[in-house]
Amino acid sequence: MTGVGLNLAVTAAATLLAVVATFGIALRRGRYDTVDTFWGLGFVFVAVETFVLSGTQAGAGDLALRITVTALTLVWGLRLAVHLHLRNHGVAEDPRYVAMAQRAGERPAAKIFVRVYLVQAAVLWLVSLPVQFAQYGGGFGVTAWIGVLVWLTGFTFETIGDEQLRRFRADPRTKGTVLDTGLWRYTRHPNYFGDACVWWGLYLLACGTWAGAATILAPLAMTYTLARGTGKPLLEKGLERTRPGYADYVKRTSGFVPLPPRRTVTPPSSRR
Repeated sequence: MTGVGLNLAVTAAATLLAVVATFGIALRRGRYDTVDTFWGLGFVFVAVETFVLSGTQAGAGDLALRITVTALTLVWGLRLAVHLHLRNHGVAEDPRYVAMAQRAGERPAAKIFVRVYLVQAAVLWLVSLPVQFAQYGGGFGVTAWIGVLVWLTGFTFETIGDEQLRRFRADPRTKGTVLDTGLWRYTRHPNYFGDACVWWGLYLLACGTWAGAATILAPLAMTYTLARGTGKPLLEKGLERTRPGYADYVKRTSGFVPLPPRRTVTPPSSRR
């Protein structure tokens, strides 16, 4: 086995080992949300492994494209891992993980390992396919440049959205209210929208070959996970219970793609 086939096998094995190690750390810390930090770092490991391995294989892609794909994944993954680690540090465990453990019944650790950690490892490997295929064959053409622009758009949305939310949460005057300014005025989830754009950008970088273009399931899976899977729906369900003004915010604000706010009959003064 050589080329991209060997690469896929190596990254699959490495991802499995990494998630097992992460779960061990989670058990020692007593916090299942350790997997959040693993998410970003996992992509970094896959990108670096692929860059190194592809450099030793026949059929390696254009060097400029390989460096670009690796660098963009590295920047995105490290920023996200640091952001999520700092967000979770020093506060109670994410209620979503607490609820999962409570619903798991007997042997919650084993069930969470299978349902959360292993599933996330599989999704990570699937979503990373464009990063892997981009480093075998193909050159840095027009589609790649468009991919860089889409990535930059997504990274900007995600970074600014996360920072606006961090400042909002850190301000005691905003406790119990809804963030509806900045990027959050145009979409209820600018960070999730940005995340999806990042992976569509990386997918476009892989489209220099037919094999790379065939990995379209990867950005589709990421977008679905963020918009319909474990991202937006679970988060909004909790906010509707804890934030009195969130229902009105939902009525006037796009759920994912940034759009101008809709007019509603609810006067602004009713917001608490």
